[in-house]
Amino acid sequence: MPTAPLPSVLACGAWLKNAACLLVGGTPVWSVVHGDLSDPAACVGLEASVQRLLADHGAPIAAVAHDLHPDFFSTQLAVQLASSLGVPAIGVQHHHAHIAAVVAEHGIEGPVIGLALDGVGLGTDGQAWGGELIWMHGAQWQRLGHLTPLALPGGDRAAREPWRMAASALHALGRGDEIPSRFGSQVGEAVAAGVQQMLIKNLNCPQTSSTGRWFDAAAGALGLSVRQTDEAEAAIALEAAAARCLALHPGTAALPGAVIDAQNRLDLRGLMPALFDATADGVDTAAAGFHLALADALADWATRSALERGSRDVCLGGGCFFNRILRERVTECLLAAQLRVHRPIDKGCGDAGLALGQAWIAAQQLAATTAQEQPTKEAEPCA
Repeated sequence: MPTAPLPSVLACGAWLKNAACLLVGGTPVWSVVHGDLSDPAACVGLEASVQRLLADHGAPIAAVAHDLHPDFFSTQLAVQLASSLGVPAIGVQHHHAHIAAVVAEHGIEGPVIGLALDGVGLGTDGQAWGGELIWMHGAQWQRLGHLTPLALPGGDRAAREPWRMAASALHALGRGDEIPSRFGSQVGEAVAAGVQQMLIKNLNCPQTSSTGRWFDAAAGALGLSVRQTDEAEAAIALEAAAARCLALHPGTAALPGAVIDAQNRLDLRGLMPALFDATADGVDTAAAGFHLALADALADWATRSALERGSRDVCLGGGCFFNRILRERVTECLLAAQLRVHRPIDKGCGDAGLALGQAWIAAQQLAATTAQEQPTKEAEPCA
């Protein structure tokens, strides 16, 4: 029996590298990339784009999809637009959308395992996610596991100051008393001591499972970045150090210490002592060992779940996969495990392609609801 076409859905994207997408009959129609919605001009551009998408394609839409974060301009615009059109506004979790965008782009019909790795996205529990292992099949999905969370001392400020994430990792290792001596000369003794006390007392220290923040912690531990002014600056510095080492020493070993705990969380704390204790001439080697260990552990984590769930398809999404070392090593390990690996094609692995995942999920949910509401056709009697 042929599958009914998906309903048309407009999606407004997220916050970073925003772009809108209109899914018509399963085919995406994109707006331009507007950029980050912290720029008022990007907000104006998004509003104009969604109106243009609706006007140019004429087909009535069944819903408007958006990120779960209520403060995003894209979310607020989606809710307002849905109300004016008399259709539902459907919130879609950020990392679920990352994996769904890959599924939609590749036309995968069966269940998949997804690794969604990025800086941050609001989770269904209200926490900051970013290192997620996901199972997804059509409209259904489940968060199977995540990276062991780190505290964000100072909240969002910690994302701009990698030394704070390194301090958080020290605290998580039970070595928080080293924070003032390690970082006082760089940021001021009073500031370093203040962050130490914040971590001890758990004041303004929300938790995050973000892969991006673990990269920041590694870069801060190695002294590669104290503060960053550009997105992913610390992670890029860490990757560059690792690349230098691997170019000279391709046989560099992965660091020991990453483990999958009883709650199916990938715990990276065991990798950090080698970074904090690295000598000046061992920084590049430690950076490479961190990359390789993280990639191997991620691939093992996804492989175990694929075997348990009976899926041969693994989808990789989220901005951390711009990291070539991570991307290629994870892919190599998954292929060695006889799994099929799928990555974003058109818009890259970051948030620029997120709206496709939002639209696809909302369309799948509507289609599933419609199918459930259809009356069962009574069997005709035999002649």
